[in-house]
Amino acid sequence: MAAPQSKPIHRHWFNPSIARYMEAFTTTRGIAALTVIILISTLAFLAPLIFPGGYDIQSRESLRAPSLVHFFGTDELGRDLFVRSIYGLRSDLTLVYCAVPVSIVAGTLLGLIGAVSPRLGNFVQRCLDIIVGFPGLILGICVVLVLGAGWTALLVAIVISGLPSFGRLARATLLAQQQREYVIAARTLGVGKWQIMVRHILPNAIDPIIVQGAVFVVSAIFIEAALSIVGLGLQPPEPSLGTLLNNGMRYISRAPTYVLGPTVILILVALAFSMLADALNATVNRK
Repeated sequence: MAAPQSKPIHRHWFNPSIARYMEAFTTTRGIAALTVIILISTLAFLAPLIFPGGYDIQSRESLRAPSLVHFFGTDELGRDLFVRSIYGLRSDLTLVYCAVPVSIVAGTLLGLIGAVSPRLGNFVQRCLDIIVGFPGLILGICVVLVLGAGWTALLVAIVISGLPSFGRLARATLLAQQQREYVIAARTLGVGKWQIMVRHILPNAIDPIIVQGAVFVVSAIFIEAALSIVGLGLQPPEPSLGTLLNNGMRYISRAPTYVLGPTVILILVALAFSMLADALNATVNRK
């Protein structure tokens, strides 16, 4: 007896793979990553309630080492580095949580536009190839030179940096799904191009794009840090992890622990989202 042939996966919006995402969150990596992300996000966004005095309270205790009073020490103006790091984390997460979804949606739509117009799809892919040719930091510097340093420039730089990865994933799914039996049948029955894209192609692109989104969060955080370290990110006195590292480098000989706290938080955030991406990839993309 011949072995039954495997059928291609055909997903609809009404049949989401929620169970597989929940399974990712029950793995050891998923639980650890989700716990850290929830804790740091809660601490960051509740910073005005936890530290009602704000992040710019100055004192005479400048460049002090970490202690029970100042967990990360103080900066050159006597400001508590732990408080400033938490507010800096708040700035970073706000930026990333705004920029990454926009990049995901825009990149995916650009990648799937070939389902409506193949010529336009090819043109979009060539534009994305041009963006890939620019390293993230160089691209960010170009955006900042046009828009000026600040939150908006960082947002635009992160969004543009993510477009190629999401666009290519969506494009690869489009090319793979166009010759599937259910897509050909829908096209034969006269179903519109947009409806085919939304109901048949896009659902099959969701899983790898979500995983890539978790990976891109790490890249987005380092883009902000890199631009702020060279002075092109958020401007003082508003803190971010990158600006704290930028300031700390000036006093590294006098206060070596200045950059310790922001660096630990930056690594912790990157590690948490990397673990989340690994957990999602293991349970979603490989099944």
